[in-house]
Amino acid sequence: MKIEFRKVPQTTKELVVEYNSVKIEGTFCKISQSLVKVDAVLLGNIDIDCCRCGITEVIEVDEELHLLLSDGIYNKDESEYLVIEVENSLINFDEIIESELNSIKSDYHICKDCLQIGDNFEKEF
Repeated sequence: MKIEFRKVPQTTKELVVEYNSVKIEGTFCKISQSLVKVDAVLLGNIDIDCCRCGITEVIEVDEELHLLLSDGIYNKDESEYLVIEVENSLINFDEIIESELNSIKSDYHICKDCLQIGDNFEKEF
């Protein structure tokens, strides 16, 4: 789902967007001329690879999202929200979901079989 930045309402609006097997549910609204606040939950199932053996496993995603979407460069220093800078004044919720999924996939994940083996291993950061 795409929406132009200027068309985002000042009043809180319901948000439900599905992308592949994952969906985002919550609310969004414009809080200033160049900022949109999104409070939502990312729900669904994704395939993720074990970092140890490489087997693909399906995991359930249930993540809270607190986002600020900025129309252009965000100049403030602090925010309790994750800030995403939007290009061309066009909010693309599919890209936001895909970005969050890639972030989850890049995390360190060990499958159930490797956890049962119980060998000691080092985790690199």
